[in-house]
Amino acid sequence: MRTMRGTTGALFFCLVMVALCAAARGQKQPPAKPIDLNVANVKELQELPGVGAVTAQRIIDMRQKTGRFKRVEDLLAIRGISQKKLDALRPYVTLGIPPATPPAQKSSPPSKKTP
Repeated sequence: MRTMRGTTGALFFCLVMVALCAAARGQKQPPAKPIDLNVANVKELQELPGVGAVTAQRIIDMRQKTGRFKRVEDLLAIRGISQKKLDALRPYVTLGIPPATPPAQKSSPPSKKTP
């Protein structure tokens, strides 16, 4: 009887430890440096706290549909991002500088060919 009780206790302890490890793995660490909302891919966006695969894809879909994010607050238009979630995300996101557009070059008229 004593052996059975010891085995059950050890089994219970192992199950508790496995559950704790799984829970600890589920809590992701925030990114070390801010993630640019205008260039990040799905995997990078999923590093953000509270952002899973679905929300990350919605961020990309919105970026493709409406263009670059101009303000971090633009994320509020995405289903699943509330003011509370935005406040949690804010320290970990950035909006990169848009790529510079080279000035339009004036084209010279075509040269006349002489016969």
